[in-house]
Amino acid sequence: MTMKKTFYSNGKLLITGEYVVLDGARALALPTKFGQNLIVEESDNDLIHWKSFDHDGSIWFEDTISFSSIIEKKHYDDIHNIKNTLIEILHEAYKLNSNFLTESKGYRITTELTFPKFWGLGTSSTLINNIAQWLEIDAYELLKNSFGGSGYDLACAQNNTAIIYQLIEDKPFVETIVFHPDFTQKIYFVYLNRKQSSKEAIASYLDKQGSIDKTISIINGITKTIANSTEAREFALALQQHEIEMSTILEMPTVQESLFEDFNGVVKSLGAWGGDFVLAIAKENPTDYFKDRGYSIVIPYSEMIL
Repeated sequence: MTMKKTFYSNGKLLITGEYVVLDGARALALPTKFGQNLIVEESDNDLIHWKSFDHDGSIWFEDTISFSSIIEKKHYDDIHNIKNTLIEILHEAYKLNSNFLTESKGYRITTELTFPKFWGLGTSSTLINNIAQWLEIDAYELLKNSFGGSGYDLACAQNNTAIIYQLIEDKPFVETIVFHPDFTQKIYFVYLNRKQSSKEAIASYLDKQGSIDKTISIINGITKTIANSTEAREFALALQQHEIEMSTILEMPTVQESLFEDFNGVVKSLGAWGGDFVLAIAKENPTDYFKDRGYSIVIPYSEMIL
């Protein structure tokens, strides 16, 4: 009888503080109703049989990984990009807790996304958090040693409520907050279908860094306003102010300027600019507006946010 263990982590959306969260700004992030499972079963031959399912039940990755390749951090040809990434994560996990290889004969591991992989709600952050839960290691340390990034996505993976996330001297501080404003029925998330590599975006942000302290205090103020908003108008204006502030730093037009200039409401980038989802707030349901412009995935707040 093989023991089956299942772990789950929430996906994420970063509402405020993109980029500047890396420099210690306070960011508002929301865990999503979507996430990822990790199912672990015992096997043999010092191998891990790994299978990753997309939300629709299709397999997007399947391979066999030997214990020795994890211990030695073996690198395969670049066509095995996903395998190499996985080996790197498991190698760093092994350095934090070697027992899972030294005290086991092998594993059958399955991951199951409950959102389409291409949505960018945290395929890798949910994986890292699940592996950390399984091996009882620190998810933030695992992230730092593998992918890097601010870690706000791990905080969403681990919490079922809105959070204010901040790095203080490179250590994560997570404050869970109650965020249920009355106007959430006016908020929608629209998928732009333009996957951004966060790495490139972060690099361009780092290039443009002048004196960032003033910006951080402005963004902190905006985060506070947005987190405490009781009225849609106040919330929307703060989102707009945030976009203008970041537009100046990134030397890029806002998403509303470049794609939705005639939109009757406010559109804000989430996470990497030009990336996966944007937040739209409007008096009237904007679904038709976006669909007419070729953006068919429009998700109401209540269906997206935990």
